[in-house]
Amino acid sequence: MADMKSIQADARERMGKALEALDSNLAILRTGRANPGILKKIVVEYYGSTMPLDQVASVTTPDARTLVITPWDRGALNPIEKAIRDSDLGLNPNNKGDTIFITVPMLTEERRKEMVKNAKGYAEDARIAVRNLRKHALDEVKKVEGLGDDEIKRGEADVQKITDEFTAKVDQILQKKEQDILG
Repeated sequence: MADMKSIQADARERMGKALEALDSNLAILRTGRANPGILKKIVVEYYGSTMPLDQVASVTTPDARTLVITPWDRGALNPIEKAIRDSDLGLNPNNKGDTIFITVPMLTEERRKEMVKNAKGYAEDARIAVRNLRKHALDEVKKVEGLGDDEIKRGEADVQKITDEFTAKVDQILQKKEQDILG
């Protein structure tokens, strides 16, 4: 049977994973600047199998508007170029024979609003996950044997504090991403 401290530690750990998922989802949203994270979900068809881009090439940003992709095997150049072109990122890769250059275009106002809307959706998913984890933790608190009403109320209040903390972190992460997109 779990005790209060382990219930709270478990809730913190799981809510932390919800924040990690939010960070991962927001990393692929394109801002007006070059960021290797936008290529995170690109998978490359390479020698009969699909592999994440970061397993077949390195991605660097020599300046604020350019991504440079250097494959570890030149045979991967065309598959990488095709994977980027076929993605929904709206990027135009330029194959230079041994590297691929991508100039990140400025976002239109309409595209920026769409990106913010997507970011808000990811943030809401994270808030829902945090609330579901709160419900689970509250159920666990009620299952702890030998607790009086006051101790249960204190345990529920502690779980709520953790929930509020992580909800505030979701809001901070969203606000920063919105500024990146709109700025």
